[in-house]
Amino acid sequence: MTLSFRAWSFKLGVLPFMLTASVALGACQDSSLSNEQEAQEGANAVNSDVSNSDPVAKSEASVAQATADEVSAEESIINNLSRYRWTLLSATDNNAQPLSTLMDVKDQVRLSFAQYQGQNTLNYSVGCNTMSAVYQLQDLTLTIEDSMSTKMSCGNLDAAENSLSKLMQGESQLVLSRNVASEEDQPVLTQITSAATLVWGGKLTPQAKYNSKGETVFWAVNDKMIPCSDNNSKMCLQVKPVTYDDQGIKTSEGEWTSFNGVIDGYEHDGKHDEVLRLQRYQLDTSETEEASSDSNVSEDAYAYVLDAVIESSVVE
Repeated sequence: MTLSFRAWSFKLGVLPFMLTASVALGACQDSSLSNEQEAQEGANAVNSDVSNSDPVAKSEASVAQATADEVSAEESIINNLSRYRWTLLSATDNNAQPLSTLMDVKDQVRLSFAQYQGQNTLNYSVGCNTMSAVYQLQDLTLTIEDSMSTKMSCGNLDAAENSLSKLMQGESQLVLSRNVASEEDQPVLTQITSAATLVWGGKLTPQAKYNSKGETVFWAVNDKMIPCSDNNSKMCLQVKPVTYDDQGIKTSEGEWTSFNGVIDGYEHDGKHDEVLRLQRYQLDTSETEEASSDSNVSEDAYAYVLDAVIESSVVE
């Protein structure tokens, strides 16, 4: 009994000591953690003070943000310009007198913006050679240098082509606005050069209009039109699909069929057999499926835009 009593006495005596030690140890750990947190907060406060009080750091951050905003604004303008094909509306000299060499053919004077191999490029033409150049745009100042051109003889268009080529070189100021009188709210691009003012009207490119990338197809178009299969009183284009391989060699031709629709940019004169390179834009999947069993090529399933006439022969 004595041994048991002593043992219990020893345990009861030790227990308060262990509790006291545990509390003291916990207090030390809390103190250590508190000190570490205070040190970290102090360091953060110092870093914040240094950052806030450093005018160089502030200036560099402001410049970086301003540059990013400027690039974003210019990219937005460039993207907007490339959504349209531009046709000349007017051309005047510095005395506000019409430039007759360009005004006489203004409906065929074209300008377009694009990107090629990561560079901003533009193409312009009076209806003969296509002239191309890399351009820079900064604060609506357009800079064009060293244009390239195909070398066809243009006959009575030579003077207009030379005039446009000279006006497009160097720097010019751009102003974008809207033609509120136009039913389609047509965008207007005013280009002010050192010698003249050119005003361009914009029309959405097919890719922007149909919000998709076109599919390239080739059609042969007969000089003779035929009655549309669903309306014998109406005459339709006579077309057939043509297939080429990667080397541009013709590999197959389909059957002639009537096309009761419109090819944007193409005029049929009834005097030539032609092969057209077209961009085809799908409008409605369900209509495309229905059109596959129709003897006519459906004008509702797709929109067709002329890319180029690659063959043309006069019919005797």
